[in-house]
Amino acid sequence: LAAATIVSFTLTNTKIEATDVLIPNHISGGTGGAYTINAQCAAGSAVINVRNNTAGSLSEAIVIQFVVIKGVNA
Repeated sequence: LAAATIVSFTLTNTKIEATDVLIPNHISGGTGGAYTINAQCAAGSAVINVRNNTAGSLSEAIVIQFVVIKGVNA
C-alpha cells in the first residue's frame, strides 16, 4: 500500500443493515498506528477503507476485527 493511499474492500454479511454502524479495529499484523480504518454500512454488506498513514510504502498483512452496532434512522 503506497504512502498516504486508501484501499477499499467489501465485507458481505447478511446481518448488516444500512442503518447499522460498523466499527473496525486493527488488532494484529503490521505496524500499530500506521493505518486508519473506517466503514460504511449498506444492506447486507459494508465497505471498509484502509489508509496508510505513513510516508513510506507498506506491504503488511493486517488483521481487522469489527463490531456491528444495530441502529435505526428516526
